[in-house]
Amino acid sequence: MQSRLLLLRASGDHGGAASRRVRLLLRQVLPGRPGGDRQRPEVRLLHAGADAGDTVNIGDVSYKLKTPKNPELVPQNYISDFLAQSVVQHLRWIMQKDLLGQDVFLIGPPGPLRRSIAMQYLELTKREVEYIALSRDTTETDLKQRREIRAGTAFYIDQCAVRAATEGRTLVLEGLEKAERNVLPVLNNLLENREMQLEDGRFLMSAERYDKLLQDHTKTELDAWKIVRVSENFRVIALGLPVPRYSGNPLDPPLRSRFQARDIYYLPFKDQIKLLYSVGANVSAEKVSQLLSFATTLCSQESSTLGLPDFPLDSLPDAVQILDSFPMMSIKHAIQWLYPYTILLGHEGKMAVEGVLKRFELQDSESSLLPKEIVRVERRTENHVSQAFVTIRIAEKEMTIKVPAGTRPLRQPCASDRFIQTLSHKQLQAEMMQSHMVKDICLIGGKGCGKTVIAKNFADTLGYNIEPIMLYQDMTARDLLQQRYTLPNGDTAWRSSPLVNAALDGKLVLLDGIHRVNAGTLAVLQRLIHDRELSLYDGSRLLREDRYMRLKEELQMSDEQLQKRSIFPIHPSFRIIALAEPPVIGSTTQQWLGPEFLTMFFFHYMKPLVKSEEIQVIKEMVPNIPQEALDKLLSFTHKLRETQDPTAQSLAASLSTRQLLRISRRLSQYPNESLHSAVTKACLSRFLPSLARIALEKNLADASIEISTNDNVEPELKDYKCEITSGSLRIGAVSAPIYNAHEKMKVPDVLFYDNIQHMIVMEDMLKDFLLGEHLLLLGVGKNKIVDRFLHLLNRPREYIQLHRDTTVQTLTLQPSVKDGLIVYEDSPLVKAVKLGHVLVVDEADKAPTNVTCILKTLVENGEMILADGRRIVANSTNVNGRENVVVIHPDFRMIVLANRPGFPFLGNDFFGTLGDYFSSQMLRQYGANVPEPILQKACACLWRINTFKNYKREFPTEGLSSVVRNGDCLSINTLHKIRYLCGSQKPTSVSWQERGENCDG
Repeated sequence: MQSRLLLLRASGDHGGAASRRVRLLLRQVLPGRPGGDRQRPEVRLLHAGADAGDTVNIGDVSYKLKTPKNPELVPQNYISDFLAQSVVQHLRWIMQKDLLGQDVFLIGPPGPLRRSIAMQYLELTKREVEYIALSRDTTETDLKQRREIRAGTAFYIDQCAVRAATEGRTLVLEGLEKAERNVLPVLNNLLENREMQLEDGRFLMSAERYDKLLQDHTKTELDAWKIVRVSENFRVIALGLPVPRYSGNPLDPPLRSRFQARDIYYLPFKDQIKLLYSVGANVSAEKVSQLLSFATTLCSQESSTLGLPDFPLDSLPDAVQILDSFPMMSIKHAIQWLYPYTILLGHEGKMAVEGVLKRFELQDSESSLLPKEIVRVERRTENHVSQAFVTIRIAEKEMTIKVPAGTRPLRQPCASDRFIQTLSHKQLQAEMMQSHMVKDICLIGGKGCGKTVIAKNFADTLGYNIEPIMLYQDMTARDLLQQRYTLPNGDTAWRSSPLVNAALDGKLVLLDGIHRVNAGTLAVLQRLIHDRELSLYDGSRLLREDRYMRLKEELQMSDEQLQKRSIFPIHPSFRIIALAEPPVIGSTTQQWLGPEFLTMFFFHYMKPLVKSEEIQVIKEMVPNIPQEALDKLLSFTHKLRETQDPTAQSLAASLSTRQLLRISRRLSQYPNESLHSAVTKACLSRFLPSLARIALEKNLADASIEISTNDNVEPELKDYKCEITSGSLRIGAVSAPIYNAHEKMKVPDVLFYDNIQHMIVMEDMLKDFLLGEHLLLLGVGKNKIVDRFLHLLNRPREYIQLHRDTTVQTLTLQPSVKDGLIVYEDSPLVKAVKLGHVLVVDEADKAPTNVTCILKTLVENGEMILADGRRIVANSTNVNGRENVVVIHPDFRMIVLANRPGFPFLGNDFFGTLGDYFSSQMLRQYGANVPEPILQKACACLWRINTFKNYKREFPTEGLSSVVRNGDCLSINTLHKIRYLCGSQKPTSVSWQERGENCDG
């Protein structure tokens, strides 16, 4: 029988607090060594192919192997050739507790080490595993029993804890601190006495008590009493973080008392250095030692006192693997991929990290180089797996690496017509290609800087099919993995999410907005990202391909046989790119980029384009833009971005690259437009606080962007007449064809009084419609103007009104019950997409921004995933025979109506979250030119009417005149009539009472 020998650390070897505790234990448990001599205990690990009855020995602790009933549930390929001595000590401790029949709790810093040690032990002892990743969405039914419906009959299906107890498996609970505090106590009695009452009436009883009852009663009697025996081999291994050092819920004391705890700290320096030496043969030993010293320093207690998050030590082997392929590359640059301290920490934190870098001589030297660009990409297929050989230029050298690739044809880096290659984009894509070789990527950048475009071009280069997934704050673990649905016959079933399907098909997943998701929900993805394994709610298991092939070889089973047992391989080409906005330094809320998240990805920061590159992008995408206007626009924008004034920086956030391209397209199509008007509209200048508005006007004046003479001249109504001739609508100087509507009943018809301001707004709206833009309207009279605009164009509309309780599901689908079945009907959003209608989203600021943010992918990418599994796509060529696909009609447009941010509306800041994706229109107040005496009389009349109706508005009439000017509180019909009464004509001698029949009341 083949065996491997591993040695525990000598008792005199100094290796940290965990090692000292092990040495103290060894002195107590090893006879004849009271002082702990220099002799090392022998460790025997049997070959993975060992048979039942064989024995595993770790030092003086032995475990006799048993034949597993379900060998496909035994972990595979977790024990590597390099097994650190500290890990062997942990395995020995777990084996001792296992032999004593005790459950264990492995507690330690974030990372895959605790889970890896648990799986190594289960593989070593050939134990079947039931795994569950706990999250804030975990409920009692996920642990005990879940009710399902089959053939019209409801019954219970055992879940992981019950299956493990009855079948004698080991239950692995990961993330105890993520679960709500009232969920895990349901396991207290199962942990303490091995007893549990189930929902289907059965009672789980410990093996000892059950066997005693069996002496006096028959098994038939016990079955009739619904008593089920808990196997004596049932064990629980819990994995968690120490709270409160890390965020999470503290453990319930009664639950904590059920476990024997073990501190699983990072591997000792000696073990880590051996591992890194074995990975990076081409990297100098001195550099590896300096890199590890830097990382362990940032994980020390002193660094934690300074408020620095832990360095992700578990990602170091991946970084050293990149340095092994590019020995000349800057180590400091690679460190920022693992630990992006420049965007994560404040000034003091940055200085502290820079000091540690200087101390270990990791500052960039003249010989340190950075990758410049991707030169070429070539496809290679090995063992039916698509791979690409990518050549990267670094300095004057060309280095070739092997990376995973998709199934579509590869595209050379400079072959795209839609993507403008700048120097910074070329370097970023080359760096992403290096990270793609070893790990998933998180791309961090501000709003509108081009993260999605970069990710899509990266995917096209490697021939990947993209799976975009928009994330939002109230997203649950089921939304990420699997969702329940009802079959036509009423049976319940599970539908895999796009993420799971992408893992099986080898796609590139874009997790857009990962900074919004709750950390407790995102924890369910840790095992998928770290180990490429996943356990789903329906009992299916997804395995990394090498582990799947090892299992297939050992069990001598075909793919079909394993699939019948709900075991599937994750495609080796599967990768994740997460898109996020930078963390807000100094924010009082919990930062999304914490110690746990740092272990999951390599991080690349997409800096805003420099002025020359932004000019290059705009001129190539909008070639007809006037040069003078472009120079002024870019000078103004970059001055705002480079200033240290926080007020000016907040204005710069409204002028992203996406917004600049929108302004440029508008100026290119309508060169007579005012640049001043375009910038103020993009910044919502009319709704800005006074200080911000003054700063904006000052910077505009400094950039020579002035109000044009046409803006100062009061326009005449005759210049903005609506004319419909020969099937064409003309508003002002803009014309558009009248739409041929098939559903005329959905074309709005509204009483409307033409006025100059509204005609100007509708002319702007018509320009944006012709440019293919979706609109965002803020201000007073939005609904009236939209209805009038759509009536003139003869466009059918679909209307949806949002509110505080709007969810993502209700926004996309409307559930109803027909004949006892849950049926999902299309929401107005889906109907508008299908039929090419105009979707009017009203009160958008009332819904949570984490709900409305899902409109981002629909507006920007033309893609969206519905709650019933269907997908909206922009181009019919992307269907490729796929089912459940809804193609966007080319006439589809969206008009979003929202109140301006701030008092008195007190809604959510829709513009701050999604305003960048829409062309914004600001509506002026009503009655701007109405004489003050007339407003006073009107307000007095309305105040008396409202008081009579018991509305009891506590406003003096003097204050109400300003309310009418701002149009905040009074009804829109009233304001229309005041405008009609007073209009642009001068006051006459006719008294208000004589014309009062035209006002409300």
